[in-house]
Amino acid sequence: MARAIWNGKILAESKSVEIVEGNKYFPPDSINREFFQESNTQTICSWKGTAQYFHLKVEGQVNVDAAWTYLEPKDAAKNILGYVAFWRGVEVED
Repeated sequence: MARAIWNGKILAESKSVEIVEGNKYFPPDSINREFFQESNTQTICSWKGTAQYFHLKVEGQVNVDAAWTYLEPKDAAKNILGYVAFWRGVEVED
């Protein structure tokens, strides 16, 4: 079971993650949405497409742009459509 944890809370938990470029992407239904706030930040990957970011808010603390997803990935990355990955201090464990 893979878990993403920050500030003592489980942000996502799943037996079925996709690993892309060393990042574990969690399925959309495994995300605890109560901790996510949409961000205006976007980045572009040449082969995955445009990433949309989220701020994480837990116990009054905010981790800016600490999660991202691809809502319209390019064909090569269709397997991570809507899946969410983490960084910036979020612990991802098996």
